Amino acid sequence: MIPDLKDQEHLIRLSEKGIYLEGNILKVITSDNEPYTKYLQEAISKDRETRRKRLEITKQVQEQNYELLKSQESNEQLLRELKEALQDAERAKLTAETDLDLLQKRIQYELMGMIVRTALGIILGVCVISTVLYIIAIYKNQELALIGNTWSSMLGILLTNSFSIVGTIMGVKYATERPK
Repeated sequence: MIPDLKDQEHLIRLSEKGIYLEGNILKVITSDNEPYTKYLQEAISKDRETRRKRLEITKQVQEQNYELLKSQESNEQLLRELKEALQDAERAKLTAETDLDLLQKRIQYELMGMIVRTALGIILGVCVISTVLYIIAIYKNQELALIGNTWSSMLGILLTNSFSIVGTIMGVKYATERPK
């Protein structure tokens, strides 16, 4: 294919501005005109250079894409490992909370048992002592009316206080339990 002289002149003028034909059209264009032949050779040279640069850029982009894919796989693996570590930490936290709760309940039950035993021991001790004193007063024929009234009042108060202590401890026990 040979373009007419007017088109050849236009293309040569465009080349002065740095604009050349590109692509497969350069393979089919021929000319007998010396300036236009130089233009075609220069256009073919520039086309080869442009294609080489594009190929280099394409290779760089492909390499970067490959590296990005590798880093994405690595990031996904790290993300999976982090999720597993987070799940392990959550399980460990739940286990620690359960163990702590059991330990607190055990200590609480032991403390309540000790309080109840101590309170009942004191109550029994006072009851025994006051009963012994009442019996001694009976044998010695002392004033029994005042001692008897005092003795029954004291036993009533001790009995009421013992129920109050046990009730308070049981209330604390049930108030501190977590609902299931």
